[in-house]
Amino acid sequence: MTSIRELIPVLQTAIGPVILISGVGLLLLSMTNRLSRVIDRARNLLALSDRTDGAVRERTLAQLDILWKQARLIRLAILLAAVSVLCASLLIILIFILALFKLDDAWLVSVVFVAGMVSLIGSLAAFLTDINRSLSAFKVELFGHGHDSGLDQRRAAAAAASSEEEAPPSSPGASA
Repeated sequence: MTSIRELIPVLQTAIGPVILISGVGLLLLSMTNRLSRVIDRARNLLALSDRTDGAVRERTLAQLDILWKQARLIRLAILLAAVSVLCASLLIILIFILALFKLDDAWLVSVVFVAGMVSLIGSLAAFLTDINRSLSAFKVELFGHGHDSGLDQRRAAAAAASSEEEAPPSSPGASA
């Protein structure tokens, strides 16, 4: 049987994975909130697409396509983060079992730890990809699907409108 004095270092070692679980839990909270926002936005766009047609409907459907891809990416990020938490939990249990039975299997501990870290890295990569995709949806909303020059056209139209407003009115009898 293992004494309490022998388990204290094991408890100290297990603190690292516990902190990881806490941090990833907060990350999961953020990801699930983001998934909820994407789903709510998609539902609103679906309602809009039913009421519109033409170019507005096409832009709405393009946004829905992007949101579908975003939701799948967020789901992947959530899945990988949950796997990371499961690996960290398994690591804690494994550390205690190995200490309790006085076994030395650093290879197994390393594999579980690396699997948890790889899952976390994959989760963060998917989450960052989702953030970048949200800019695509925003671009479609602002400028229309597939038009990079929309911003330049809108700026030119706004500049022309403001220059017309600033020009002094010409008097009817004045010659040019």
